[in-house]
Amino acid sequence: MTLIKSISGIRGTIGGKPEENLTPIDTVKFAAAYGQWVCKASPNNKKIVIGRDARISGEMISQLIAQTLVGMGIEVIDIGLTTTPTVEVAVPKENAGGGIIITASHNPKQWNALKLLNQWGEFLSGAEGEQIIALAEANQFDFADVMDLGKITKSDRHIASHIDDILALPLVDADLIRKSNLRVAIDAVNSTGGISIPPLLEALGVTTVEQLYCEPTGHFPHNPEPLPEHLTDLCDLIKKGQYDVGFVVDPDVDRLAIIDEKGHFIGEEYTLILVADYVLQETPGDVVSNMSSSAGLAQVAEKHGQTRHDSAVGEVNVVAKMKAVNAVIGGEGNGGIIYPELHYGRDSLVGIALFLTYLAKCKSTVSQLRADAPASFIAKNKITLTPKIDVDTLLSKLQKDFADQPINTEDGLKVYYGNEWIHIRKSNTEPIIRIYSESENESKAIALFDLASSYIQKHLS
Repeated sequence: MTLIKSISGIRGTIGGKPEENLTPIDTVKFAAAYGQWVCKASPNNKKIVIGRDARISGEMISQLIAQTLVGMGIEVIDIGLTTTPTVEVAVPKENAGGGIIITASHNPKQWNALKLLNQWGEFLSGAEGEQIIALAEANQFDFADVMDLGKITKSDRHIASHIDDILALPLVDADLIRKSNLRVAIDAVNSTGGISIPPLLEALGVTTVEQLYCEPTGHFPHNPEPLPEHLTDLCDLIKKGQYDVGFVVDPDVDRLAIIDEKGHFIGEEYTLILVADYVLQETPGDVVSNMSSSAGLAQVAEKHGQTRHDSAVGEVNVVAKMKAVNAVIGGEGNGGIIYPELHYGRDSLVGIALFLTYLAKCKSTVSQLRADAPASFIAKNKITLTPKIDVDTLLSKLQKDFADQPINTEDGLKVYYGNEWIHIRKSNTEPIIRIYSESENESKAIALFDLASSYIQKHLS
């Protein structure tokens, strides 16, 4: 497996040979390159926050990173098992020059990654990421003398601090949630959602909580990507019990999926759509989502007299667009909520708090909220890349196939059919091509998807 170096960080499978997988040698090299970059970008602030999800390789990777940074004369604030958004919040609180999150997000347990943050706790830009890759490939490292070595300080306060910040938000109403006696079931996929969501729910006044897979062992009980085919255990649990809502997160807690009171997965796109509906009721403003996200968000924005803006896929791209248009909420259709009142990063914890407040305020059910939302169906699939597949050439050929339709080539190829669309792009996180299509009903979305797939297979055959 080739190492993936992209806007989403440095990612690969554990074991194997250097430069082909995420080995200890690759980990040290990229940690040193990032440390070198921080020392140059923040010469008077040689401090880096690190944290990890619960995957099996996390402790090994974390120790390699921490000691490499110590060797560069950097102070390391190790916050241990935690969530991606918690590290993002911790970086400015610690007045650090940057942060590293050790997680491969939704990827299976054999994967791990280094997600790299700037001094504001936000993901690095594409240009900054290229600088770090160049440093790593050139071995341009300057390690400290023995009397100038850094140090490691451990801290376990940041999840609690993150929760306190969420409770202080004007649109989060813990008293109302408490009075509503909401019953919640959760699936934390045996990672750090299990040590962050239960204390959040307790702080919000939720007294009935059924915890599924909340031991942070790193042994994921099912595929950790929060898609309907992976969530049958929680859905079955809710169907048998009496719960108002179910929440599922990925291993690093930046993607949130919602299950309704009937045990039905409402669609990861609806996480952002429903939370945005609540936020726009209270604080008017524009919204942003990426090009692979549902057009339903645009309909919600229009209902409130606001505008939805597109960005390229990737959290850093969404954040850049949000800042440009001063958006009040944004995110990605994979269940990622970015609420800038707290911080510019996808955050399942603030998503849960905002959604529970919305649910308590409207005195409705999750299934009814879903029914009242814009109708949307997205078909999704992927093609595994092989050395023989030249993605740029493939996309160029596909442009000719769709020449009669409006297209956008900012991020792969997006083809528009009125409010319907097809999006074909190379993944930032896996060696695959993603194919998405959307329509207001399933049959039309599948027809568009089949059309795109037929063109792709023609060019690959």
